[in-house]
Amino acid sequence: MMMNLFSIFDPSSSIFNFSLNWLSSLLGLLFIPQSYWFIMPRINAIMNNIYLKIHFELSLILKYNINKSSTLIFISLFTFIIYNNFLGLFPYIFTSTSHLSMTLTLALPLWLSFMLFGWINNTNHMFAHLVPQNTPSLLMPFMVLIESISNLIRAMTLSVRLTANMIAGHLLVTLLSSTGINMSFYLTTFLILIQMLLLTLESAVAIIQSYVFMILSTLYSSEVN
Repeated sequence: MMMNLFSIFDPSSSIFNFSLNWLSSLLGLLFIPQSYWFIMPRINAIMNNIYLKIHFELSLILKYNINKSSTLIFISLFTFIIYNNFLGLFPYIFTSTSHLSMTLTLALPLWLSFMLFGWINNTNHMFAHLVPQNTPSLLMPFMVLIESISNLIRAMTLSVRLTANMIAGHLLVTLLSSTGINMSFYLTTFLILIQMLLLTLESAVAIIQSYVFMILSTLYSSEVN
């Protein structure tokens, strides 16, 4: 039963043996209106204000000389993830962020580039990060081991956190909807109300998880300088 339940997250849509599931990651481009390239519509002005707000928050985290281009990669990452999270809430659209192959592809190159940059350019600073300040001498070897393991699993924790949260909500919605067949009319109406509340919660989770992914990536970037 559990295998059948989790099989809803397996890629299955295809035409002539060509998988179409991952095309949902590019559907966000369809939401950009044609006038986007000529004039600034109202929705663009709203998004511009949101991006400026995010830039201001990221500038408080990053410690080096900040400008708009230095936060562009993190804002782009936030936009890409939130598009995919929201698209997964629509029926018959594959949620690409519910798979480790997608989230790990986003997290691993970022973490690897931060680690390489830090250890090559700021070696002493990276060694200093392995031992927190005011650590007793007896605990220093254990702290080095703990901090090393913490640094090594950062890419996995980033990707697993996003994947698990996307799967959990979708799985709960699927479980509740599968029980509606055997219910009476009144219970089915109540179930639909619960499903609407769950979709609202999932919308909030889609925003929060995108924001968390972006903030943690920014924090990891700030630690290598």
